[in-house]
Amino acid sequence: MRTDAFGADPSGWRLHRVRNSPHFVDGSFRNPVATRRLAYAHTPLALMRTKLAADPNRRAPAAAVPVHRLLPMELATPPASGLRLTWLGHATVLAELDGVRVLFDPVWSERCSPFDWIGPKRLHPVPLPLAELGPVDVVVISHDHYDHLDMPTVRTLAAGDAVFAVPLGVGAHLEHWGVSPRRIVDLDWWESAELDGLRLTATPARHYCSRGPRPSGRFLWSSWVVEGKRHRLFHSGDSGYFPGFAEIGRRFGPFDATMMQVGAYSEHWPEVHLTPEEAVQAHRDLGGDVMLPVHWGTFDLAPHPWEEPAERVVAAAQDAGVTLALPRPGRPFEPAAPPTAKPWWRPVAAAPSGADLLVPDGLTRGSTTVPDTPAALTAAPARPDAPLAEARPTADRSPGQSPGQSPAQDGEVPLF
Repeated sequence: MRTDAFGADPSGWRLHRVRNSPHFVDGSFRNPVATRRLAYAHTPLALMRTKLAADPNRRAPAAAVPVHRLLPMELATPPASGLRLTWLGHATVLAELDGVRVLFDPVWSERCSPFDWIGPKRLHPVPLPLAELGPVDVVVISHDHYDHLDMPTVRTLAAGDAVFAVPLGVGAHLEHWGVSPRRIVDLDWWESAELDGLRLTATPARHYCSRGPRPSGRFLWSSWVVEGKRHRLFHSGDSGYFPGFAEIGRRFGPFDATMMQVGAYSEHWPEVHLTPEEAVQAHRDLGGDVMLPVHWGTFDLAPHPWEEPAERVVAAAQDAGVTLALPRPGRPFEPAAPPTAKPWWRPVAAAPSGADLLVPDGLTRGSTTVPDTPAALTAAPARPDAPLAEARPTADRSPGQSPGQSPAQDGEVPLF
């Protein structure tokens, strides 16, 4: 069953650009370091066992999430500092940056799925209807997974005047859904475009793309750097930890704020999503000032408890001396004066059986250590099934193995 939501494959000049990218090798885009979508020791059966073993009551809030009902008047006055961020749930963030409105990975649908009757469903409502958002100047897409690229939302935004900035190949989906090709800017890693007084740069990430049952090689994934006249932002999209964060920091940092993926991690896919501790380290590599944790709390996409990413990132940030902004979904804030990180999630989280604390064992403040350098992080004792790959794409490959591809990569991660 292939619906419009699956999108379209690149063709014509767009396919030509894909094929001529230095990151497109042997018919597929490659990660900047060798990457496994699933760990060697895990199979779909092992993943199913983990899901069955997890407490289903912990994977969703026990009560209504205290979403801040955002009103248009709260965004009517420009931010005093010139920079304001509003986390709208999952990876969706509205950034008001030096007079320009940028919307990252907008998802307003009830489910992140190609179908409206199945797939991960929202655990809290969107803080405001899309019709109340007001004009958007630039829409930035990190990759084509359903929890980052939502067809109904794109079609609604296409009725406005926004320009869409996307990684190579992803523009084919947008054009298929009715966005004018003149309003789509396709970028390879390290390429930049000047839009509405901003400079947007697609930067590397460690992930993959797919809107079907198996990953597609013709769509690139990326993180993003957005530079205004006075402020700089970084959005991680989805990524595993890799030395590229430090390189991005050297080229573009420091950043007034980073928006870092901290949820939907698992020992089953340790190299394509960040853990909270890795997100804090990546923020430090980037030279970030204020860190906004995203990609948690909205959809159930991994076996960990619903509130665990927030608890772990708080502990890791405290140990590393990192300034966090953890607003309720929909609450605007200015990184120049970040709000006090209050644990608003605790009253609505399902308490673990026989325990008073929501922090997982071994992850309380004082026992969680964030290494000082990327080398220390990758050199630290790893989970037996989840070593972080340090090799560059051209190093230590088996005969016939393509750059950026690990051997025995026979499992697939869900499309989120």
